[in-house]
Amino acid sequence: MSVYSMTGFASAVASAPDHVSENTDEGDASTSSRPGSGKSASGGVGAELRSVNSRFLDLSFKLADEFRALEPALRDLLTASFKRGKIELRMQPQRAADAGWPSPQPDQLHTLARLEGTVQNWLPKATPLSVNEILNWCRAAAPSVKLEDAAMESARQCIEALKEARQREGVRLVGILKDKLKGLQALAEQATPLVPLAVQRQQERFVQKYQEALQAVGGNVTPEAAQERALNEAAAYALRIDVDEELQRLKAHLDEIARLLKKGGEVGKRLDFLIQELHREANTLGSKAAALELTQISVEMKVLIEQMREQVQNIE
Repeated sequence: MSVYSMTGFASAVASAPDHVSENTDEGDASTSSRPGSGKSASGGVGAELRSVNSRFLDLSFKLADEFRALEPALRDLLTASFKRGKIELRMQPQRAADAGWPSPQPDQLHTLARLEGTVQNWLPKATPLSVNEILNWCRAAAPSVKLEDAAMESARQCIEALKEARQREGVRLVGILKDKLKGLQALAEQATPLVPLAVQRQQERFVQKYQEALQAVGGNVTPEAAQERALNEAAAYALRIDVDEELQRLKAHLDEIARLLKKGGEVGKRLDFLIQELHREANTLGSKAAALELTQISVEMKVLIEQMREQVQNIE
């Protein structure tokens, strides 16, 4: 199963029944329907879908007036196809260049001639009909093209094209996240052996300081007591700076992210939660860091985690 991005663009044009429409070629994906190929073009519907990231599914419609009644059906189509994202659907009728001027039929011209003759018999000064007026009358009298079916078809084609565009973008995002995961796993491996080394160095410092204090007080404290106190301080210090548990949780989160990316599907919200947990562990690692090397690793981890967060925001 693939991982899908929430960002993408698609366009489609579907022709009205028994007519032909021209295909558009813009954006990330485009397609067309050609029923009745070979017949004169007179009507079609162009649709565009734009999608950006959002925590939930947020639909908006910018439809021509003749398609307003289709909004519930279009909403059902989009809801069944997408789970997250701010999606905008635009839909407009499209006319062929010669569709607005139908060829006058003999019976229409005969009717107009008869009507004009009747008017002029009663009103001899009436102005004769112009060619433009005749064509406008013929166009108004022609049966209107039904575009509802073409609108739904263009919406379905657009949805499929947007799915493909979001899938392609999802593949790209997965590649980026996997690279960041490798970087975090390498940093975690570097940090693991640094903790016992930091504890050992601090223990040596405690012992040295207590020995210096023992010499300063002139022997009032036995070497054994000073040694024991130094070891107790070192043990308490080791507990305060122990980040082994944080590193183990961080590695577990990284493994879970890798599993989700491989599984695919609707993983955006779970990935977002795991990114928050990664950031928390990296912060704890930095606050407990007793060595400069651990502090630097914590900073590098947080940089990678923030880069992952930006990408995860776009995953469905």
